[in-house]
Order: sequence, then C-alpha cells, then structure tokens
Amino acid sequence: MKEEELVYMSYIALYRKFRPDSFDEVKGQEHIVTTLQNQLRAGRVGHAYLFCGTRGTGKTTMAKLLAKTVNCENPTENGPCGKCPSCKAIADGSSLNVIEIDAASNNGVDNIRQINEAVQYSPAQGKYLVYIIDEVHMLSAGAYNALLKTLEEPPEYVIFILATTDEHKLPVTIKSRCQRYDFHRIPLETITDRLVEIVDREGGDATRDALKFIARTADGSMRDALSILDECMSASLGSTLDRESVLKTIGAVSVDIYIELVKSIKSDDALRVLDIINESIYNGKDLTKFVDDFTWFMRNVLFLKLSPGISKELDMTEENAEELIELGKAFSAETLTRYLNILQELCSDIRASSVKRVTLEMALIRMMRPESDTDLSSVIGRIERLESAGVGAGQVVAQPESVAISSDTESSASGGQSRAGTGISDSEIQDLIKNLVHKEIEARIGDGTFDNAKPHVDKKKQSDIVLKNIREKFPPATADDIMDLARKWYRDIVPKLSGLKKEYANQISVEPSPEYQLEGPARLRIIFDENDKENNRYIYFTIDKNRSEFADELSQIIGKNVELEVVTRKGVKDTLDKDSFAFDKIDFDNIKFIDSEE
Repeated sequence: MKEEELVYMSYIALYRKFRPDSFDEVKGQEHIVTTLQNQLRAGRVGHAYLFCGTRGTGKTTMAKLLAKTVNCENPTENGPCGKCPSCKAIADGSSLNVIEIDAASNNGVDNIRQINEAVQYSPAQGKYLVYIIDEVHMLSAGAYNALLKTLEEPPEYVIFILATTDEHKLPVTIKSRCQRYDFHRIPLETITDRLVEIVDREGGDATRDALKFIARTADGSMRDALSILDECMSASLGSTLDRESVLKTIGAVSVDIYIELVKSIKSDDALRVLDIINESIYNGKDLTKFVDDFTWFMRNVLFLKLSPGISKELDMTEENAEELIELGKAFSAETLTRYLNILQELCSDIRASSVKRVTLEMALIRMMRPESDTDLSSVIGRIERLESAGVGAGQVVAQPESVAISSDTESSASGGQSRAGTGISDSEIQDLIKNLVHKEIEARIGDGTFDNAKPHVDKKKQSDIVLKNIREKFPPATADDIMDLARKWYRDIVPKLSGLKKEYANQISVEPSPEYQLEGPARLRIIFDENDKENNRYIYFTIDKNRSEFADELSQIIGKNVELEVVTRKGVKDTLDKDSFAFDKIDFDNIKFIDSEE
C-alpha cells in the first residue's frame, strides 16, 4: 500500500513535466525567442521586461528560461546548460537568485518595500538577481507607486520580469519602464504536433483527430491542452484515445448532435429540440460548453455557406465540411447571421444565469420563431418559413389575418399554376411575399423599431431613414431634460439601455454641457479621465456610429432628441465642471469638485 501511495505522490502533471528547458522547445512564440536570443548573444539584456498574453502561452516559462540563462555558468545558443549548480538550483526552486512572486496574494505596499530593500544586496552566487512577478496587474495602486523608482533604475545586477494576462490594467508609468513582449495564442497545428510528441514520449496511443480536438478546445493555450490531454489519457488507459473518448471525457458534444439540432430548429420541431437538450444534460454535458461549441458550429456553417472551399481554413475534415455545406443550403446567409447573433447573446447570458437550461431553451425558441424578434433579419426568417411552407407538397401556407387565400385545389391557367396541395398559384405567393415585406418594413420604419438592418436592402439608406425618423419624431432635449437625465442616469436610465450600451453606460460619468444656457437645446457630456484613453469604453464612445446609436437609444427612452459630446479631464470620476450651467441646480453632497481645465 505504501508503494502505491508513493507512486501516486510522485506523479507530475504533464504541463509541469514537459515545461520547456531550452528556447528551441518553446512553441508558437518564435518572435520572442529570437529577440531574447539576440539580446543574450549581444550582451544587451534589459533590466525590466513585461510579458503580456492570455493564459498558458508561455509567459512564466519564458521568464524562468531567461532567469536560468543569465545566471548559467555555461550558457548555450538554446539557453541554459541545465547541468551547472546554478541551473540545478533554479530548477529545484532552491536558488536565491531567482525570486518568483505571485502578485495576486502579495499585492500590498509592504511586499514591494521588501523587494526594494532586498535589491540593495548583490547576489552571493551567480550574476543576476531576477524577480519574476506573476499576475502583476493585481498589485494595488500604492504598490505600483512603491515599485516605480526601483523599476526605473534598479542596480545593475537586478532584472525584473513582469507577467500579466490583463496588461490594460497596468499603469502607463509601469509599461513605459519595461520592454514589452506580447505572447500570441499558439496555433492549432503547433499545439497538435506538441501533443503528438508528448503522447509518444509517454508511451500512449492517440489518434491525431482526437489530439486536434483537444488543441482546438484549448483555444491557443498549451497549458490547457496538456491539462486536457492528461485527463483524457487517464480516462482511456490501456486503449487508444480517439475523438469520441475526448468528447465523453470533457463533456463536449458531437457534430452530429448539432446538425440534428439545427434541422429540428428549421422544421420547428420543439419536441425534438427539448429531447436533444435532455439527452445532453443526461449525458453530463456542460450547457455553457454546449452553447460555446454550438456557436462555433453555426459560425462554420455560415462561412461554408459563403465560401464552400475554405474547409481547411476552418480546420475541418472534408466529410464534416460536406455535411455543413449541405446543411447550409437550407438557410439564407441572413438567417444564419441571425442565429449567430442570438447565440452570441446566449454565450454571455448563460454564464450569468442561475437557470441555464431555461436560458438556453428561450434562445432556441427565438431561433425557431423569428416573429419573436422585431429586426429585419427576423422578417426575412418569417418570409423563408412562408416560402418553404408553400413549396412542400401537401403543405398549407400560413394566412396573415388581413389576407384571405383561396382553398381551391384546381390548377390555374398557365403562368399561374397552383402549388401541389396548397391551392395557391406561384404569382399569388410572390404577391403575398412582396406585400408582407412591404407592409412589415413600412411598419417597422414608421414606429422606429427597425434597429438591425441586414443585407437585401441598402444598409446605409435604411440606417439614415431610421435615424432621421428618430430625430424628427422627438423635439430637442432642453437644459432641464438633460439635467433630469444626468440626475436619473444610474437609477432609471442605465437599466433601460441594451447590450454593450448598458454595460458601458454603467461605467461612465455624465453631466450637462457647460456651453448651453437654461433656455434652448442642451447637450449631454460624457466624461473620461485623461488616463482612460486606452480603455475600451473610451474607444467605443469616440466612434461616431456608436455615439450616434447611443444617443438615439437615449432619445427613445426620454422622448427627446439627445445630443452627446465626449471629453477627457484631469481628476476623478463623479466630478462636475464649475462652468456647467447646471452647477447651481445639483445637490453636490458627497461630490468632489475640480477646477476647469486651462
């Protein structure tokens, strides 16, 4: 029993066991490897590095390789020798020359002060004292300030290597003091080749198709791929690891299930849709993963619909590509785009939902029933359902309330022959579709609910009609309207906004513009700190189209035409310019003041 326990304890996870020991083993980051090798060869090693990139792309691995190499007694072209005392000490974690710090749990000022004090003493052995600070974006504001001076001018024997997955959270003052290296997501084939190599070295047996699926699931992360491989190999000990085994182990769903689901949505078979969901849950599938994979599946259907010859670029087998091409023939590109829009919303909603199944079912009902939406793509979907109902033998076209359709089954004269079993001539169906489209578009434009125009119409012309309609429908917002809008912003306005507009509106400050007086039209000002210019929400509001759509949605909420302007200012959030005409009309309790910019 003790021997068995010893075996269990001695096992090392694959991603740790096969961590690269030299630069030539680092996969997918050749641009960084080349630069660092050139620096080492020329003796131009920097004093501060910033490694940015998504999880599992090699940031910590590269940092440790660099730390080993600069302290190695016999460095080679490919990095450390791995045999000298310094290399061995760093490898087993006993070296005092390489200090690895997790900034997520050591993020205070005191932790940085300890570093500032420690760097005053040169290393007793080795050439460099290397600090690897992982997840550096987790440091507090005070810790950043405490680090600045040491990071800018450290002793000549000190090297800082900062690693982060969220570089946009770092202050500009930190970024400017470092050499920045962006780690890319690792290509699918590169990960697959590495997995094949590791399976061979482990003495296992796996099909390339299975390993390729693991690589795709890892989404560019080598560490994730190795973790999934570790799990799958344990689940299939003594047998060949194939695609079905991987699907079963990680809770993914076969392409056949998605094909059947799409066919059920097309045929309006709600019972079969529910059965597929039930089967997936019964088989232990994760619904969030189910939705993510379904979104990628529909994306592939759309691309193959538009360009059938790009199966290799989509990384699909010819057999699967043929199935998806055949499936896509039953849909227009507009309908597939509508499906993808619904699934994109679902990907976000299902992660926050406490009733994931109901959230999924409601989205699938929206896909089945385009009449539940009000945009142009849903109208096109309804027309396609009408057309398909008129084509099939023995089927009856659904009758709009205002249109009476003859049930006569006799064939009409040449050029107007009725569809088999429907009693409707070709010309009658065409006229019916044209009238329905005309009335639907006219109604949507009239009430301002056409908000998502798709191909089949001139999008710019359609957008101009909608915007003109909104702006003519509402009178200009007055100073009191804008004042009231700013006062009720977080409580009443933000909850009524949709999608990304709602998310960003909850993170910005607003105030009436100071260049308007109490009489006449007024403008709402959106304020950003001058340090926010690299922030996504600032970029969003600097785009004319986004700002215009945001203003139009505000106009519909308050029933007045709202105009916006975006400004940047020194200071903090929740501040108001003293020049604003509304300065004397607001209760300023607990609000900080700043002077106007010069």
